[in-house]
Amino acid sequence: MSNGALDFFVLTGFLGSGKTTLLRDFLGRPEAADTAVIVNEAGEIGLDGIVLRESSGDLPIATLANGCVCCQVGSDLAFTIDRLIMAPRPAGAGPLRRIVLETSGLSMPGPVLRTLATLAEHRMRVAVIGTFDLTCGSDVATYEEAVAQWAASHRIVATKADLVAPADLADAPSIIAEFNPLAEVIATADRGSSVLTAFAPLTAPPRLEIAPVKGNAHPRVAVCLANPTGEVAYPDVAAWLDNLAGALGERLLRIKGLVQVVESQRPLLIECVGTTFSPPRVFQMDAAPFSGLVIIARDVDEADLHQVAPVGLFEFSSWKAPERNGPSGRRMLKAEWVA
Repeated sequence: MSNGALDFFVLTGFLGSGKTTLLRDFLGRPEAADTAVIVNEAGEIGLDGIVLRESSGDLPIATLANGCVCCQVGSDLAFTIDRLIMAPRPAGAGPLRRIVLETSGLSMPGPVLRTLATLAEHRMRVAVIGTFDLTCGSDVATYEEAVAQWAASHRIVATKADLVAPADLADAPSIIAEFNPLAEVIATADRGSSVLTAFAPLTAPPRLEIAPVKGNAHPRVAVCLANPTGEVAYPDVAAWLDNLAGALGERLLRIKGLVQVVESQRPLLIECVGTTFSPPRVFQMDAAPFSGLVIIARDVDEADLHQVAPVGLFEFSSWKAPERNGPSGRRMLKAEWVA
């Protein structure tokens, strides 16, 4: 049974990008002794679960093999999580500290997070870990699932570093930032360090900074910063976000940022993956570096946001629009949590 803080990692990434290898490497380390694993596979034979059992020793592993977890087995997932949390731990094993859900390569993270939201009583800290296959780079971005997986990720691990040139590894952070400037990028040739950092305990990041980065986003991905034009009331912000989610639907991939509202002395941290919003919470640092929301979406342009934005509430800057007629030359965003 879990006792205290519990981290829940949704391990996602496109087909063949190295998810199972990353998890297997972690499960073989002593740091994984307080971990339980849920494996979701879209086929009838749970091969990934079999591979993981080979290196996981006595760690509890549950397999969901009756369909893609993002669209078919929400109730089964909730039941499995409850069962893992409530199960007695082996003598001397210590409390459960971490659950890792390895999704199939075709899973969308948004619906998975909606299922997790129904388990609020467990007070889990949830994060998405994505994998970025260095041997493919951004080529798989033609698949909507891959883009949604990267955009939803809090941490993105550059995998297969031993199969590419050092220059490709060095370029990985800037390429990944084109799809998700909010993610913590783990790109190192040190495999052990990469594995431990990927599954490190979750802590609240101190503050968010925005800076431009070089590069051109994938033609279907747009990133921008929405800045409040002055004092705003939370109901107005909430209504706009609700309208934005309704207007963009599945095209909305990620929102994260800080907004100063008249109802609070400190700004609110606002975040969503897809159209699933986390409850806003008061940002606890004494000074916030900026007030604004980073928006990542697919197949939209600036006019789509203006259509649903209340007049005078937000202005949009640092827009990187989809490249319908070649590179636009406008700058990208890079968002980092810094100490």
